[in-house]
Amino acid sequence: MIVRDLNEAKNTDRHVFSNGWDSVRLLLKSDGMGFSFHITTIHAGAELPMHYKNHLECVYCVDGTGTIEDCATGEIHGIRPGVVYALDNHDKHILRCDADKPMIMACVFNPPVTGNEVHQDDGSYALEAEQA
Repeated sequence: MIVRDLNEAKNTDRHVFSNGWDSVRLLLKSDGMGFSFHITTIHAGAELPMHYKNHLECVYCVDGTGTIEDCATGEIHGIRPGVVYALDNHDKHILRCDADKPMIMACVFNPPVTGNEVHQDDGSYALEAEQA
């Protein structure tokens, strides 16, 4: 059984910071679950182009509001607490957080991340074998 406390994990190397977001990786590849689980904060006013070419992701909004834009169709969906989106086709997208407060997101990745991933220039995470 794995039991972790989000507030404790914030003070470890499981708390990863990047431009426009930070993420506490509560479950990683090394935990052997077959997926990783993160609580990610999207900073107020952030606009994040992303394209997880190597991963599938499911995201549930816990707090805050914003939008996600499907770059293939131009369709924009509102994000608010209770909304889930799944990038089931490695969808290229732009996540935008409203300027008044951050969005708190619960995220699941498959394959699981190893822990220190941040977005590459193309908006993706490298696979473990590609990481330097």
